[in-house]
Amino acid sequence: MTGALEGLRVLDLSRFIAGPYCAMLLGDLGADVVKAEKPGTGEEARLMRPRAGDESFYLLAFNRNKRGITVDFRDEGDQRLLARLAERADVLVENFRPGTLEKMGLAPDELLRRNPGLIVARCSGFGQDGPQAGRTGFDAIAQAESGLMSISGEPGDKPMLSGTFMVDYSAGMQLTIGVLAALADRRRTGRGQVVDVALLDTAFSLMMTSATEYLMRGEETGQVGNRDRYGAPGNTYRSADGWVHVVGGSDAHFPRLLTAMGRPELADDPRFRALEDRLANRDAIDAIVGEWTAGLSCDKLVAVLEAAGVPCGRVNGVAGAVGHPQLRHREMVAEVEHPALGPVPLPGVTVKLSRTPGAVRLPPPRLGEHTDEVLADWLEG
Repeated sequence: MTGALEGLRVLDLSRFIAGPYCAMLLGDLGADVVKAEKPGTGEEARLMRPRAGDESFYLLAFNRNKRGITVDFRDEGDQRLLARLAERADVLVENFRPGTLEKMGLAPDELLRRNPGLIVARCSGFGQDGPQAGRTGFDAIAQAESGLMSISGEPGDKPMLSGTFMVDYSAGMQLTIGVLAALADRRRTGRGQVVDVALLDTAFSLMMTSATEYLMRGEETGQVGNRDRYGAPGNTYRSADGWVHVVGGSDAHFPRLLTAMGRPELADDPRFRALEDRLANRDAIDAIVGEWTAGLSCDKLVAVLEAAGVPCGRVNGVAGAVGHPQLRHREMVAEVEHPALGPVPLPGVTVKLSRTPGAVRLPPPRLGEHTDEVLADWLEG
């Protein structure tokens, strides 16, 4: 079986997370992805910690299924080489500060003139236009300025940053969606185009109901910790040996939760009869549920709640997640053979295609490992 994107050529000029993640996803689905890095040190992520031997986990995590070349982005000769590679590419991915690609002589208009079918996928902190387009942007800055950080954390506490680079990952996925949409349009028209994704836009898109609620009602969502914003009870509760998250706040789930708890009489308590009543008395219902969960193990709680039809889940640490039987069955822990490290475990391919499944085929490239091979394939073939 071959990948769905087999034969697609992707020139990856990006660094850090969002851009490399997009190019990696295309590689997972079968594209021939060529990662271009500066000579000597390579992209900045190669120098970041944590590390396994001489390899950064950042590089390992976001650069599988790619071949690697080295080019000096500031050298006019190498800039011309990149332009020649772009002529043979289907997709070019970059996440420089806006204007940098143009300074390299690789303005999208010129690239599209030379290769009318090229998809130029651009990711930046604040977008390619607008009054703040030139600002440097990172995941945390986007979380802060989009409002996303303000609705995360416990009530009254300082705004909370997500525990992972959720905006970078989401922007990488948005960029991938844009590339696939542009490729679909190219099949009809034969023409490429520019895909422009910003971290700030991506973070704001994750606000969803919070943004709409403010725009329509003028009400700030605020912080609710781990509580369900629109249902009660719905929270993370301590068990006898850990934590379990329970979603039991809807009018359909609440009676089932009471049955599982052995407290059916609470359905007639005026504080809890309807959803609005429970939302007004969150603290009271949370205390009752928390007292019950504290007396049972995580395994017992999950078993009892699932039997009753109440959505729930053990709060796993990383060890519990990588050993999760469902994730293992779904092949979400994959291995690739690295020339220096041996078998390297990585998250698997998320999108499951029945006829042309994606796969982890190649380890992240060593710096410049495939330069001669790629130049022969792309420019001489």
